[in-house]
Amino acid sequence: MPLLTVIVPAYNEAAVLEAFHQRLARVLDELPLDSSVLYVDDGSSDRTWDIIESLTQRDSRTGALKLSRNFGKEAAMTAGLDHVDADAVVVIDADLQDPPELIPALVDQWRAGHDVVYATRSARAGETGFKKFTSAAFYRSMEKLSDTAIPRDTGDFRLLSRRALEALRQLRERQRFMKGLFAWIGYRQTAVHYLREPRQAGNTKWNYWRLTQLAVEGITSFSTAPLRLATWTGLSASVLAFLYGLWVLTKSLIYGDPVRGYPTLMLVILFLGGVQLLALGVIGEYLGRNYAESKQRPLYFIEEQRPPAGRT
Repeated sequence: MPLLTVIVPAYNEAAVLEAFHQRLARVLDELPLDSSVLYVDDGSSDRTWDIIESLTQRDSRTGALKLSRNFGKEAAMTAGLDHVDADAVVVIDADLQDPPELIPALVDQWRAGHDVVYATRSARAGETGFKKFTSAAFYRSMEKLSDTAIPRDTGDFRLLSRRALEALRQLRERQRFMKGLFAWIGYRQTAVHYLREPRQAGNTKWNYWRLTQLAVEGITSFSTAPLRLATWTGLSASVLAFLYGLWVLTKSLIYGDPVRGYPTLMLVILFLGGVQLLALGVIGEYLGRNYAESKQRPLYFIEEQRPPAGRT
């Protein structure tokens, strides 16, 4: 019988883990598949690891990885994907915003022949209007900027076939934007739509600063459009400055108009200086990515491991 493994990255999710596992276990009990669960503790500072250990003792199909520190969700997912041996893998968060009850629908599409089945949010309950607007703006911007088609309104909740999993394991870049990597590998992909629920307990780890960093990570990982934009902005500024200088010179020679002094000079200097700093900032983002990749550091380290006792 095929084996399905559910990977659950968790960081300070002690408040919701028990409820999550109860709902997940009920779903797996009904699936006509062998199943296992792999929790990945991303260096939590609360009781997350203690609860995960208790779950591994009570449920023989549950395993766990504890990372040596907080490496970030992208690295935690990668650690889980590196340590499973299954015919299909589901990645899901522990906060219950993504319902485990959707897993059978993902499995049905996998059995229909799809290698990647991603869960697309048709609505987002419990989130502010500003959060919904910025999220929609990000996905639509990525759609325009990236050469890789990244599905709209889609997080990390998805199913991967063994073929897709093995392809993903070959991508070892250090600056990881998993939503883009899932799409980049290609193969047969399809969507299952669902209503995203409010967080059941605990606090979100994704404030606007971290979300902004993730957006920059995604854009710089899968598009060189900011570099091209910096080039065209610099070129446009140079042309405008040249035309303005030519106009000032013409007025001075033909009409005898005096050249305006301090205000005009300051305006031109500040404008050109701002354009230069913007271009340097964009170049710096890409240079920083190259610097991080050149060090070739491991993506994560594992402190403890609890393998599942066996198939169910």
